[in-house]
Amino acid sequence: MTCSVSRNSRLHRAALTLVALACVLAPAWAAPVKVGIALDVSGPFAGPGAEARDGFNLAIKLLGGKLGGQPVEFVQTDMAGSPDQAKQLVDRFVQREKIDLFTGPIASNVALAVAPTLFAAKVPYLSNNAGPSQFAGAQCNAFFFGTAYQNDQFHEAAGKFADDQKFGRMVLIAPNYPAGKDALTGFKRKYKGVVADEMYTKLGQIDYATELAQLRAAKPQALYFFLPGAMGINFIKQFVGAGLSKDITLVTSGFSADEDVIAAVGDPMLGLFNTSHWAYDLDNAANKAFVAAFRKEYGGRLPSLYAAQAFDVIAAMDAAVKAVGGNVADREALSKALAKAQYASVRGSFKYANNHYPVENFYLRTIGKNAEGRVTNKTIKTLLENYGDSYAAQCPLK
Repeated sequence: MTCSVSRNSRLHRAALTLVALACVLAPAWAAPVKVGIALDVSGPFAGPGAEARDGFNLAIKLLGGKLGGQPVEFVQTDMAGSPDQAKQLVDRFVQREKIDLFTGPIASNVALAVAPTLFAAKVPYLSNNAGPSQFAGAQCNAFFFGTAYQNDQFHEAAGKFADDQKFGRMVLIAPNYPAGKDALTGFKRKYKGVVADEMYTKLGQIDYATELAQLRAAKPQALYFFLPGAMGINFIKQFVGAGLSKDITLVTSGFSADEDVIAAVGDPMLGLFNTSHWAYDLDNAANKAFVAAFRKEYGGRLPSLYAAQAFDVIAAMDAAVKAVGGNVADREALSKALAKAQYASVRGSFKYANNHYPVENFYLRTIGKNAEGRVTNKTIKTLLENYGDSYAAQCPLK
């Protein structure tokens, strides 16, 4: 803030004295808070990216375009799920835009690509989706917040369910990228039965004829797959179309079985089991308000977990900026405020472990038809309660 006072004006001397005093007392952080948002509304994660965008924008609208009562400039750019493109854009966010906070993108390989630039600049990175294991253990960072989950957790919950069901023989499928590897590692951590086959597909793959042939030959009792976005939509359609659902139970995570995927697939989703840390039918005040506001804003559409996670990120930023009185230039204080997670999450109460990944509940859901005949998820029970990730003990943060 820059102020000047004319010493020759006697008529307005008193008023100018007050203006001068205000200038002296004006905080150095009076400029708008700048938030960089990496969108993925094109590329392999376009579906989840669009859901996240809608969650971000709803939260921003409900807060009147401010954070902690402070004016904000939100810089939103499509990073198309590309690590190289995202790194270039984040470099610009930091060097030219001088952002104070950052969130997005969807994929873990992109998160790993952009994080070093953000960490070097001490810009808090609130990951609305990706939760790579690399930032959970020895390489954890005070400026990284896996606000939604650590990659393995969803799949550990699914592994527990599969083990409880005593599926004796299973096949596992995931894309060959960091989150895919974390997914199957997490699943096997809890599932103690026989893994008949473990397949890694290409990222963005939409034709699964080869994998379905292998699956038919393996004759498993159940299949666990992690194929988010369009990958999962195509896989489920092809799996059911091939007649495999008659003999093989499908188990997955919410990434491949939330309302966005259900809307695209329909009846072939019926009977599928999935795990999640959030569901639109969770009974807490913040979640009920979020779901109602989302449906009102977006023509009655039910939100997905990607939208819920993005909504939570903006709420977390709002609480932290308020806690530091708008002084986002004090990055250490801002990071500490974020770590306290003092906001009403749509997931209900949770806390961060020392590595800035959540300790939270994970639920079992199944897909059926509700009273109106709509194909949708229904939460059945809690699988893991107040559950932290498996890497926190390796993190040196206190």
